[in-house]
Amino acid sequence: MRIIGGSHGGLRLHPPSTLPVRPTTDMAKEALFNVLENRIDFSGLGALDLFSGTGNITFEFASRGVARVVAVDAHFKCIQYINTVAKKLNMTAIKAVKADALKFIPSCKDQFDLVFADPPYDLPQLPQIPNLVFAAGLLKPGAWLILEHASTRKLETSPHWVETRKYGYSSFSFYRL
Repeated sequence: MRIIGGSHGGLRLHPPSTLPVRPTTDMAKEALFNVLENRIDFSGLGALDLFSGTGNITFEFASRGVARVVAVDAHFKCIQYINTVAKKLNMTAIKAVKADALKFIPSCKDQFDLVFADPPYDLPQLPQIPNLVFAAGLLKPGAWLILEHASTRKLETSPHWVETRKYGYSSFSFYRL
């Protein structure tokens, strides 16, 4: 796992193999950030990384100048790893929160410019995540939601859906408020 771009671009991270995660591949992440860089100026934004796992996307956001990144994951060891690496890299923009992402969504009173969600591909509630995020008011006007999911799942049912980009077994569905 590596940080692709920004102030820490090229840095390899080595999360423990015991974490219960499936990190976004470097190839898919690079493609995702190529798309985002053509749509978003990261500097000064607030981002939410749901189901953050190793913090792969969290670290990428912080490296690219996102001012505030909230990383949410239910596993203590994942949160511990994110906090350790953020401190080591002096990434003060990162705040890691141990919480069930599906419970965090309706309880969060904050708004973000960008929300990224990478739930387990077999999560039964995965298709409802866009509607949950929009109903909770987590997005500022004009903000983006990106949902990573298995390419075999079709998620175009939300009226906020813009497009889906496929990268092998993984796809990213983009939604905009």
